[in-house]
Amino acid sequence: MQRTKFIFLSLSTILIWMLGGLWLLRSDSQSTLSLLWSTSEGALFDEFSWEKLKPSKDLEWRKCFPKRQCARLIVPLNHSDPEGPEAVIALIRKRSIFREGSRFYRGPVLFNPGGPGGSGVDMIQGTGGDLLSLLIGPQFDAVGFDPRGIARSTPRASFFKTDVERVLWGQSLGPVNNSDEGIARTWARAKVFGELAAETDYGYLRHINTDQTARDMLRIVEAHGRSKIQYWGFSYGSVLGATFAAMFPDKIERLVIDGVVDSENYYATLWSNNLLDTDKALESFFTGCAEAGPHGCQFWAPTADDVRQNLTALYDSLRSQPRPIKTETTYGLLNYGMLRGLIFGALYSPYSVFPVLAQALAELAAGDGRRIFEALHPPPYQCSCDPSKTQFKSVTDAQSAILCNDGDDVPGDLQSSQEYFEMLTKASSWGEIWAGIRMNCLGWPKFPKDHFQGPFEANTSHPILLIGNTADPVTPLWAAKKMSGGFTGSVVLTQNSAGHCSLSAPSLCTQKYIRQYFVDGTLPEAGTVCEPIGKPFPKVPFPGGEDPIQKAYMAVINGDDQEIFAAISELSKMPVISPPFLPNPRVQAERLTSNCL
Repeated sequence: MQRTKFIFLSLSTILIWMLGGLWLLRSDSQSTLSLLWSTSEGALFDEFSWEKLKPSKDLEWRKCFPKRQCARLIVPLNHSDPEGPEAVIALIRKRSIFREGSRFYRGPVLFNPGGPGGSGVDMIQGTGGDLLSLLIGPQFDAVGFDPRGIARSTPRASFFKTDVERVLWGQSLGPVNNSDEGIARTWARAKVFGELAAETDYGYLRHINTDQTARDMLRIVEAHGRSKIQYWGFSYGSVLGATFAAMFPDKIERLVIDGVVDSENYYATLWSNNLLDTDKALESFFTGCAEAGPHGCQFWAPTADDVRQNLTALYDSLRSQPRPIKTETTYGLLNYGMLRGLIFGALYSPYSVFPVLAQALAELAAGDGRRIFEALHPPPYQCSCDPSKTQFKSVTDAQSAILCNDGDDVPGDLQSSQEYFEMLTKASSWGEIWAGIRMNCLGWPKFPKDHFQGPFEANTSHPILLIGNTADPVTPLWAAKKMSGGFTGSVVLTQNSAGHCSLSAPSLCTQKYIRQYFVDGTLPEAGTVCEPIGKPFPKVPFPGGEDPIQKAYMAVINGDDQEIFAAISELSKMPVISPPFLPNPRVQAERLTSNCL
């Protein structure tokens, strides 16, 4: 029961990321991502105040959470004006088993979970930090940081006066294609959001961008007493990593970018080539379900085409007649747009979500939509009168700041938005969901674009490693190969799996290459392809049975490999990467239970 509950939390989280666009926009007492990484729901917030941790220009680590140390590093708000206003970057580390000065100690590896807007502190703070530390090896510190503008770092991008305001704003959002007025509604809301951003800016906002964050990372490295970076970035973290490598090519010791975004397309604010492999990822659901048999997939049908047609029938049914739903905790209508978004979000984490999604679809086909509806809706909003309980929840604002500041200005007229939507939906049926990313920037304040936006060409001091999945729904393998062409000596490692980034599938092969790269700098041979072990839909003799392929594999590998494989198997069941966000989401209805107004 506990495992099932966790998976449905995961399913809801993915949808909130994708349709909520601002992946922490569920405004409950703590971030969903934090819960997924933690060992218990209360563990992350026990008796530690970041505000009481004194910031300094040197890294002064203090014990904060179990087996973790925290620090706050002072950096210039604008690195071109080092004597001007300051920013403070929050950091956390899982220490190496070796201490500084030991010949075995290899220094820090910085992590970024994507977004933009993902919290590196959340990523390392809980169980996920332990697992990532196992993957890179005990010689390294696993270091997470909240990029400027985000969560525990200051100044924090925040455009609403209260958390309640942010929740109420989010509740009224809808996907671009939600109605005949969807595009115009999205356009109008983006105009208002841009005005809120400008109104609350006191001179800091234009400096919340990837260029400045890359310079922050160099400061973090230098504060560790080192001259070159070791880094593993996922999704948007690939943009951050590629930006760092292009700006500071002589500062690379190890750099892995995983789930690679076309940085040129990103900085042009186009978001037009992310969906090249999305249908491949969905096809893996159809094929895997049919091959697994009725015990392995509860939405089973004899062929992949039969599974596809059954899903299409559900789409058609909800499009013509939304389902009224009443559960013990919530109520409302289940419609086509909600199901469509849920399917899209599930493509990020096949090993985590596909089996439980199949169960929910089977129940919906049988007339019971409660499981899907509850998965789409977060727990009721709980307002806290203590500002410290909600202070890290303006990630929606920070995401917009980073993406809109980074990219070229977006035309602000409604016709341009309509033309962009039509272009994207012609290229992919999933464009109806994806189009909101760019449109969120059309009302953004006009700041000078004097920060780094390319070119992404460099002969780095050590070759970088790029990783792409063959069926990544939002960062196609093509982008990794394109970006590799600009960095001399770099290699693309291909993982033959669906899902977003390498952590979405349990491949010992991939993770051994990554560890080898961090430990001794060795790159895989060009053209190397790694396979995952097991399938999202294992063929089992009875429902809920253990994957026989993974069980047999664990029995024949050695102790070190068992440790790595156990870690990646667990990580593949967590939707831990912060996807590129959708800023025009359908945020699930949340009940405001508060007397703090």
